[in-house]
Amino acid sequence: MAGHSKFANIKHKKAKNDAKRGKIFTKLGREIAVAIKEGGANPELNRKLADVIAKAKSNNMPNDTIDKAIKKAAGDKDGASYENIVYEGYGPSGVAIIVETLTDNKNRTAGNVRSYFTKGNGNMGTSGCVGFMFDKKGQIMIERSDDIDEEELLMIALEAGADDMKVHEEGFEILTVAEEFSVVNKSLEEAGIEMVSAEIKMIPQTLTVLEAEEDIKSMNKLIDLLEDDDDVQNIWHNWDE
Repeated sequence: MAGHSKFANIKHKKAKNDAKRGKIFTKLGREIAVAIKEGGANPELNRKLADVIAKAKSNNMPNDTIDKAIKKAAGDKDGASYENIVYEGYGPSGVAIIVETLTDNKNRTAGNVRSYFTKGNGNMGTSGCVGFMFDKKGQIMIERSDDIDEEELLMIALEAGADDMKVHEEGFEILTVAEEFSVVNKSLEEAGIEMVSAEIKMIPQTLTVLEAEEDIKSMNKLIDLLEDDDDVQNIWHNWDE
């Protein structure tokens, strides 16, 4: 029944995101535009777009804002061309970090990301140096409530294609392979189940604990610098916060 910190961390991250809502929505709009350019504007036919929409909703992006972003991207055939580049490296005391970016200038982005690692007492590594320490999975977090029956939730999730459901003190964690995430998410939405978060993540296989106050300070600084960069879409790490 462990897992209190998972929900606490998600709520803390959401509170931080609320304070930077405009920036978060701009980044999500960029992800929507890239997904549409690659596979079209119909989420029924474009799984990547369906995944981004689920992520946008879990970040409290209003439906009409999502619709506007889709319409804008669908009509903007000559918009900026973004490249998806993933950087890997180490934070203080060897914390493994993956940084996903969407950029129209990879030299600028690479230079910025490298400087953030340095300022956070870490170092950027080569491609693949930490990726093997993570599993790419869909993760859906649902808080406990009187309206949710555990057995029924498990049945809905498994029937939709989920791999597993973990039971925590504060709620439930549903895990899927990346390819089944949008289907499972849609089934839960249609069942009227409210989700705390829903997105495809790089989930660490093991966690690293930072004991020294200086390391914790440096790690928080590194994350803040990365989050403030417009080119950075996602940051995954194995720090046990």
